Amino acid sequence: MADIRTYNVVILGIAFLLVFTAFTTCGNIEQTVVKSLDNATFSGSGYHSLGVIYGVFSFANLFAPSVVAVIGPRFSMFISGLLYSGYIAVFIIPSTWSFYFTSVLIGMGAALLWTAQGRFLVGNSDASTINSNTAIFWALLQCSMLFGNLYVYIDWKGKTDISDEDRKTMFIALLVISAVGTLSFLLLRKSGGEEEEDVLSEEEGQLLLSSRSTFKQRASDALKEAKADFKTMLHLFCTKTILLLSFSMAYSGLELSFYSGVYGTCIGATTHFGGSSKALIGMSGIVVGIGEIVGGGLFGLVMKNNHFRRTSVVFLGMVVHFIAFYLIYLNIPSDAPVVLDSSPQLIPYLSPSVSVALLCSFLLGLGDSCFNTQLYSILGCVYTEQSIPAFAIFKFVQSIFAAVAFFYSGYLLLSWQLLIMVIMGFMGTLFFFIMERTLNVSADLPQY
Repeated sequence: MADIRTYNVVILGIAFLLVFTAFTTCGNIEQTVVKSLDNATFSGSGYHSLGVIYGVFSFANLFAPSVVAVIGPRFSMFISGLLYSGYIAVFIIPSTWSFYFTSVLIGMGAALLWTAQGRFLVGNSDASTINSNTAIFWALLQCSMLFGNLYVYIDWKGKTDISDEDRKTMFIALLVISAVGTLSFLLLRKSGGEEEEDVLSEEEGQLLLSSRSTFKQRASDALKEAKADFKTMLHLFCTKTILLLSFSMAYSGLELSFYSGVYGTCIGATTHFGGSSKALIGMSGIVVGIGEIVGGGLFGLVMKNNHFRRTSVVFLGMVVHFIAFYLIYLNIPSDAPVVLDSSPQLIPYLSPSVSVALLCSFLLGLGDSCFNTQLYSILGCVYTEQSIPAFAIFKFVQSIFAAVAFFYSGYLLLSWQLLIMVIMGFMGTLFFFIMERTLNVSADLPQY
């Protein structure tokens, strides 16, 4: 039993590692790739595509639990993997309509994928294994930022322009990785908990004479469950705790869009880095991933001191991010996110340094892990019995603000984008502190 559950968690993590190696690498480089296209008929924007993905993702979370309940988490993840692979494939022979159409599809697929992942992980865990299983999954997932970006760094080193051949080679490789990850979902097996659930449903439903009636019953039960979860979401949305946490959730969405799509584009557009500027996009993604892994391990596994409050970790994340934002402001041209066919015209305050740029990448990943580990921790502890609606709200708010950030990223100078994140980061930390004091969570619940 335990062996099957552990096997499932490891395979789940490996599948996500492969799928998100392809997708996170794609998101990191796609605006740079789009700008390099030698195609007069293509008019898409990488920023707008990512904005569509996160926008659809946020609203698709409302119906995803119903679909997952009907077709099951394993098949839901397999279908989602196919949609992710389809998005990667568009870059091999790009066209504007398929670019945005698959952006909508992958947004819906993401909602199914993460809803199914949560249910499958919980279904293969118990009170004694949930923390270790989550840590295993998190560690494998965060490694997805390493391998694809390493390939970008090696393949693009010394190249100032990305040719059609370079693009096709890159995305064929990413497509193969995504496809292997998608097929890995088929290796997942039923755990004892799932088998027991099936037995119970058979015993309670002996009057059901066909698989069709069983499917209808499951669909009816799923709709009832979805309605109940939606009502719970509306109720939680109006509670003081969620309202206070929503500022931290919103900030996590803004900085998610920045480190996953905008900052790499800024580095690639900084001509002061010379022939290594495009390759540095991949290296930046690797260093962000290292920051995420270090932060996740430090605050999720190593630090078990209950006296070390969640607010302390969130405050550390804010300070780390503010240092990164200030250094980015000094090191990167302010018009780097918005230039298309030309090089940045504005001169940064300092002579751009590769070391400083990569230091900022590490700080972005480390600060992101500070906010996310504590948001997951507080939601899991406070809403133990209402975890699905609570995490759906988190993903909804985070994705909405990520979508908004991607849409304005192609128009606002870097300095304005950094200012917006500074304001939201300060508010998110302040209201997190107020929320923790209001609930006195640190005195009643474990910190990690």
